[in-house]
Amino acid sequence: MKKIKDDTSEKLILNAAKNIFIKKGMDGARMQEIADEAGINKALLHYYFRNKQQLFEAVFMTAFSLLAPQLNGILNDDSSIEEKIIKFTSNYILFMSEHPYLPSFVIQEINRNPEFIIHLKEKPEFPNTEKFKQQVETEVKNGVLKPVDAEQLFVNVISMCIFPFMGKPLIKVFLNADDDHFNKLMENRKTEVSSFIINSIKA
Repeated sequence: MKKIKDDTSEKLILNAAKNIFIKKGMDGARMQEIADEAGINKALLHYYFRNKQQLFEAVFMTAFSLLAPQLNGILNDDSSIEEKIIKFTSNYILFMSEHPYLPSFVIQEINRNPEFIIHLKEKPEFPNTEKFKQQVETEVKNGVLKPVDAEQLFVNVISMCIFPFMGKPLIKVFLNADDDHFNKLMENRKTEVSSFIINSIKA
């Protein structure tokens, strides 16, 4: 009799995989560990996901589907650029703290498969920056902001949010920080980044 996949088992597997990926990263995770974490046998795990790459992509897409609408909503609401930067950095850093495996996965996939980001961009929830860029130009013209390039501003915001998670091992070594110290840094960074950027662009 043909097996039928059910949503409950799949969600259980995805949650178990997320826990293992957080602890071990993509390279360090093993399918057997994920099966053990989910409380199932390895054969059933392979029935749902043929390999670790497919499973990682499923975990990523689950997380992306939660983050992308948040960021898109912030970029396209009617708040000021200052308010957008505050909300964007806080939401982004909080989400990365809860899903620390995501930045490395994105870079890995872009390097391995450049079409990956194009596939992501086709999704309707992918963040659209056009309103943000137009609003920056308007606030510059109105004297609210210093002359600043909208695209450079967006790159600065997202870079300052994402780099600490990409460079976590390096930052921990430089600062002689353990995981608790690093987590506190990231908690404070939710406001530090926005304050730094806003102070640099306010007229």
